[in-house]
Amino acid sequence: MFSARRFAANCSMLFGDVPVLEQAARAAAAGYDMVEFWWPFERSVPDDAEVTRFVEAVGAAGPQVIAMNFTLGDAVAGERGIVSDPARIAEFREHLDVLAGIVARLGVLRCCVPYGRVPVGRRLSAHQETAIANLAVASDRLRTVGAVPMLEPLSGVADYPITTAEAAEDIAVRVDSALGRAGTVGILADLYHLAANGADIEAVLRRHIKRIVHVQVADFPGRHEPGTGRLDIDRYLAVLNELGYHGHFALEFVPSPGDRRST
Repeated sequence: MFSARRFAANCSMLFGDVPVLEQAARAAAAGYDMVEFWWPFERSVPDDAEVTRFVEAVGAAGPQVIAMNFTLGDAVAGERGIVSDPARIAEFREHLDVLAGIVARLGVLRCCVPYGRVPVGRRLSAHQETAIANLAVASDRLRTVGAVPMLEPLSGVADYPITTAEAAEDIAVRVDSALGRAGTVGILADLYHLAANGADIEAVLRRHIKRIVHVQVADFPGRHEPGTGRLDIDRYLAVLNELGYHGHFALEFVPSPGDRRST
């Protein structure tokens, strides 16, 4: 039912125990010809030499990069994105320039935009307005290099407003309206996060299939490889196939000891 060409390795999780510049090669050695990455740099705006080293290492390794993330900001400090932060618009736009350059050089198809935490006491409306404006700019910019931004409902992050597909859809529709075209922002459907947030996964897939542009797979609970938890992943992939989803399935799980898919 599913061609091997539709499955990709999330290098940042499956091969997170090796340096970033070695991850694509490790994925290729494990048999993957498609990969994805979280933001692979410590800073939102790395210097040109860092970017070149990453692009050249991935290019030499061979796998196609089908997706990558925008920056989390200061991940060590607990940040989970900057697109909605009114105080960091300039940083986001500079970051977008760097990311768009990588997308163009590697042929990346989709870019996940972490929304960012909105602590109690901050105005949600101001963050939402900033996110819509920044996503509009990002959508137009990425469109010129053949990619689309996407929002991902997350679990386990305090003060994170995008925890459901409905919340992601609402923002995406507002960006569509701002730009006067459909499909400006896609949804990344991560089966693990949907399960962790208590969603009816099949209902989510059916309701939002027109907006879903990418799917990530990990079992629940535990976020390990399929078959280690209780999710009926084969059924969900069959539903996506039935609904006409033609995108990829990225394996974004924490490998169990001895799991051959990450060695």
